[in-house]
Amino acid sequence: MARHFLARGQAVLAPLRRGYGADEGPWMEGFGACESPDYAGAARETGRDIRGAVAAARARPEVAPEGIAVIGQSAGGWGTLALAADPPPGVSAVVAVAPGRGGRRGDRPNDNCRPDRLAEDTGRLAAAGGPGALPVLWLHTPNDSFFGTELVAAMAAAHARAGGRATLLALPAYGRDGHDLFYGRGGEASWGPPVDAWLDAHP
Repeated sequence: MARHFLARGQAVLAPLRRGYGADEGPWMEGFGACESPDYAGAARETGRDIRGAVAAARARPEVAPEGIAVIGQSAGGWGTLALAADPPPGVSAVVAVAPGRGGRRGDRPNDNCRPDRLAEDTGRLAAAGGPGALPVLWLHTPNDSFFGTELVAAMAAAHARAGGRATLLALPAYGRDGHDLFYGRGGEASWGPPVDAWLDAHP
């Protein structure tokens, strides 16, 4: 994935959010009980960490402070929906790959804690956007075991009703689970061309 963007002449940063990797601090992205989740609140916490990463990147001398693209996958993609509603300085393009939370409850495919709440909260994130909100390229695959096609359609519809601007693009099925597309071997052949076109259109 990183090589794809390096070949475009772009710097690549892959920050770990609070509570991930070797970070010894608490995990901040919980959404509460499965029966009554606060998905929107979790998205805003994820967006908060992405916002901090963007600020740190802009302070580096080797990184151009404008024309920054934010690309998130799964929970990271869910956070980019919050970020797009209120983007930080320097960000011009946002891509959400298989965004969402609460998927694979009990490790069962296509079993979300509260699919209705996930759709509702997608709308809440869009509704929080102001005049500076950015459009989002939203990528999904038909064989995503976390967020299936019907759920993605409901989420995208709620986002649009609330004033969000997203281009929802269905990519071909990938491997055994389309949720692995962005980081999976060979996935670049599918997501690369539309992402490149999006970044070129939003420099």
